[in-house]
Amino acid sequence: MNYDQRLSLLKSTHNELLTRKNTPEEVSNGIYTRYKYPVLTAAHTPLEWRYDLNKDTNPYLMERIMINATFNAGAIKFNNKYLVVARVEGADRKSFFAVAESPNGVDNFKFWEYPIIMPQTSEPDINVYDMRLTAHEDGWIYGVFCTERKDPNAPSGDTIMAVANAGIARTKDLVTWERLDDLRSYSGQQRNVVLHPEFIDGKYAFYTRPQDGFIDVGGGGGIGFGLCNDICHAEIKEETIIDNKIYHTIKEVKNGMGPQPIKTTEGWLCLAHGVRNTAAGLRYVLYMFMTALDNPAKVIYAPGGYFLAPKCSERIGDVSNVVFSNGWIKDDDGRLLIYYAASDTRLHVAETSVNQLIDYCKNTPADNFRSELSVNNIVDLINRNKK
Repeated sequence: MNYDQRLSLLKSTHNELLTRKNTPEEVSNGIYTRYKYPVLTAAHTPLEWRYDLNKDTNPYLMERIMINATFNAGAIKFNNKYLVVARVEGADRKSFFAVAESPNGVDNFKFWEYPIIMPQTSEPDINVYDMRLTAHEDGWIYGVFCTERKDPNAPSGDTIMAVANAGIARTKDLVTWERLDDLRSYSGQQRNVVLHPEFIDGKYAFYTRPQDGFIDVGGGGGIGFGLCNDICHAEIKEETIIDNKIYHTIKEVKNGMGPQPIKTTEGWLCLAHGVRNTAAGLRYVLYMFMTALDNPAKVIYAPGGYFLAPKCSERIGDVSNVVFSNGWIKDDDGRLLIYYAASDTRLHVAETSVNQLIDYCKNTPADNFRSELSVNNIVDLINRNKK
């Protein structure tokens, strides 16, 4: 195959992937409906990002910059388009952010021409990932993400120890970003930090996840809540844990907030991830809870168990047996699209509605933390179904 034939095939294959229609699964659990195909994969990234398309300088039409994965995306409805800000990981292991746009939220996602150019603080990021987008009532769109740097206290020769913190940037158009100071807190390292969309007592509110180390939460953990006065120099002096990790549950090792919470007439819908140990390693699942309208730090409903777990091919990837979500989009009619990554490799979507999730949160039995009590819930349901 010569250069021109190969280029023609690359373009046609890429276009076929980008324009492929996505279809919902025929059978669902009534809570949400998964879609058949991932909405983003590494192959969705533009050819211009990966190939030198100059025949003279790339006569073999090689990939000059390889892309490994597209996953863990923040999401927002903007100018009547469905946008995700994906974590794109290169073959060099460095992640960056890029916007992909869809007319309907379930297929035909196409990346914008350029990745996001993220300004740096005085201490440059080594790696950035997992942006949560919040359209705040102050008029800005905020991106809160994990910024990773080498641990300055690492022993000589150690190339693993790292420090995680919450980077903060804001934008009006998702093209030009203003970098603000990283979050300052006093509870160790921070991952999975989310900005609440409304002021609380005139202050900015954050959901946090304090942890002792880069990977292990140690004595920390749980989803925290804290306030700060100045978003440009965000400092949280006091955090309250509102959703703790718990022994022998889907969040026994650690847990963290997913996307920004969604306001409903009955409370704030919250989507989170929980992590437990298995013989095959850590297993990440999604779970839900609701907090009070007048107090987003107060949990009012907490359905037991996981909401969504990896299944079938979703279980296979760079970090297997993982689902993770940091983005969802609510339409005016209540339709809700949940973007979740599978095994740190690709991005999927599931469709539900605000009313379905309220029903799920209110009427799913809570975890009572003992096998006997779980059986009692099943017996109760059987008896009610017999009436």
